[in-house]
Amino acid sequence: MKNLIPVLFLFLSFTLMAQKHIDKPYIQDYADKFIPVEKLKGTNLLQVRSNRNKEIQLLSPEGILHTGGNTIAKNTYYRPFENMNIVGLDSYKDQIVYLSNSAVLSNAFAGKFYIEHGVKNPATFKISHNFTTLIAGKGELALFENGKKVWQEDVKDFDPIKIVNDKNAARFLILTNSGVYQLLKNSNKLSNVFKGENITAMALYKNKIVLGTNDGIINVDAVSFKASEINRSLPCNEITVLKNIKGDLWFGSKNGAFKLREDGKYDYYASKRWLPDNEVVDIAEGQENSVLVLTSTGLSQINFAETTLAEKAEYFQEIQRLRHIRYGFTGNISLSTPGDLTSGIMHDTDNDGLWTSMYLAAELFRYAVTKEEDAKINAYEAFEAMERLTDISGVSGFPARAFEREGVELDEGSNGFSPEQMIAWEKENGKSWLLDETGRWKWKVSTSSDETCGHFFVYALFAELAPDKEWRERAIRQIVLQMNHIIDNNWRLVTWNGKPTRWGNWTPEYVNGFPINVGDRRLNSTLVLAFLQTAYHFTGDEKYKEKAYELIDKHGYDENANRPATVIGYEEGENLSNTWNHSDDQMYFLTIPAFVNYSFTEEQKQKHFEASKSHWQVERSEKNPVWNFLYGLTGGTDYDLKESVWWLQEFPLDLVTWTIDNSKRNDLEKLEPNFRRQTYTEVLPPDEQPVHFHNGTYRNNSNGAGRSEVAPYIWLLPYWTGRYIDAISAAE
Repeated sequence: MKNLIPVLFLFLSFTLMAQKHIDKPYIQDYADKFIPVEKLKGTNLLQVRSNRNKEIQLLSPEGILHTGGNTIAKNTYYRPFENMNIVGLDSYKDQIVYLSNSAVLSNAFAGKFYIEHGVKNPATFKISHNFTTLIAGKGELALFENGKKVWQEDVKDFDPIKIVNDKNAARFLILTNSGVYQLLKNSNKLSNVFKGENITAMALYKNKIVLGTNDGIINVDAVSFKASEINRSLPCNEITVLKNIKGDLWFGSKNGAFKLREDGKYDYYASKRWLPDNEVVDIAEGQENSVLVLTSTGLSQINFAETTLAEKAEYFQEIQRLRHIRYGFTGNISLSTPGDLTSGIMHDTDNDGLWTSMYLAAELFRYAVTKEEDAKINAYEAFEAMERLTDISGVSGFPARAFEREGVELDEGSNGFSPEQMIAWEKENGKSWLLDETGRWKWKVSTSSDETCGHFFVYALFAELAPDKEWRERAIRQIVLQMNHIIDNNWRLVTWNGKPTRWGNWTPEYVNGFPINVGDRRLNSTLVLAFLQTAYHFTGDEKYKEKAYELIDKHGYDENANRPATVIGYEEGENLSNTWNHSDDQMYFLTIPAFVNYSFTEEQKQKHFEASKSHWQVERSEKNPVWNFLYGLTGGTDYDLKESVWWLQEFPLDLVTWTIDNSKRNDLEKLEPNFRRQTYTEVLPPDEQPVHFHNGTYRNNSNGAGRSEVAPYIWLLPYWTGRYIDAISAAE
């Protein structure tokens, strides 16, 4: 084998890179969810509050409930409550206060705070400084100081919903079914300051009285009481709750909760990733920088915790090792009970090699950066699984898609076909799974270019970064075997029966059969040239260079590959170009480090780099750190670091494939159906999208129903690539 100094990932000096993110703590949000115990299922949940002891209490027709573990149960701690009719909860001095049909009381403050209010139909209350308490009931208001009633007034057609204490203006604001009342504390003067209909919620926010309705929000000036036009550009316009929590304006709605950001947009918390259901009943401040969101069927505590990207990597690595390693492969798990991670079932996929190559690459980068022995062991384990894919088929250089023990019931898989095509294919070729020579294992037979791309990508990386020479040589052997298979079979992947697979095709007739604006022509030329360059780089065998130049000189493969990505466009007919193919993006970016850095000449390298950069520029709107940092591996220094870090930080900790529906949101600017299948003017944060692979760009809706958990290599690959190219620092 040719003795080489690694060049693929040690191009230039990383100190020349212009961008670097210092990994300091940022705020990571995640949700803890609580569901009522069986005997309380179906109970109406009305309010939620917490106290400084981290106790969470809920109000329901069944009395006071509380949380324990991940459930909601009857609170039996305070036996006197069994005989009280509690109708409201609130917080004062970080303690919980209760409104009953006869009194306002608390178990804090040595139990001394107790007011017998005498209000006939109490509905809501609020406490201001020195325990001054305003109680509102249907047609009635009563104010108490030092436990004594100091003011009372009957108000016709008065149906109170909520009271807000305005400390700055020394007043209470009372929301009713007909508008907003103001009670001045100094004079006890009550006035109706704003009239309206269908108002459902109220909060004070930045000198505005924000009113929620069943069709948007209205901002009312807190001094002049002049109202704005109704704002309907919200994630959901049916507002149920408004709450100012530590200066942040929170909204509850019929379709999730959301928080107003400083840029005027919203952080949206919906779906079972965040909430038990989307109908929000109440919102309250929680302990330790959390927010409590009560829904019709349960409670979510949305936590905002300081972490670093390095700590997030440790969290995902633990999940990867615990639930997503199968015979050394990486993969997803199916959940027989939606959302229940203990009900997981590991299974094969059509692309075990491709997905595993991404995790293997992440571990190789981790080892290169940290020299942690654990990373090396994980990388070697994954490599052996991929190596066996080629060995188990019995066809020299032909990798299986997957393998599994005989006797396990297997999904026949699609092999890239429609159901009708699959029936026709199996009629001619047999089943998708075949027994190996031992009779103890089955292997999946119709490998695609996606798989080959993953193999070449990671074998080159392994041959450069694996610390042990004998292991590096095993990777080079796989490169040789697979490259020779493609050459010997006239640029095709040929399976067990001597027939080509559908998608492993790099023949000139096939490649140049596409118009230049069809992505397959450009992509397949890039792939096969990168494969040949890789084989030549590690072996020095001239036949690989000769074969590459045969494709370049006779069939224009370099011309195809060097066309800018902007030539790709819509093509009528059956040329696979009626939409942009994001799986092609995945193959392309995994390939460009070898395509650029293993070029035969400096002139060719520059052209390959410019072609790769053109593709990256087209993809920049996706803010995908895999695309950005793999482009960085080719020598690009303008790899959108800020957007990449945004993606890594916004990526959710919950990897379950919950059903996500953003289609009804009113706060997003929608696009007409288009070639790129982009729905909105900008990509949504990852924690508002369904969890999906990197080829699922712009996938804003899904019907996942909590039936699987995606492997976290999809986060680990971009993170460790970023660490490797020194775009991201170690944690500080």
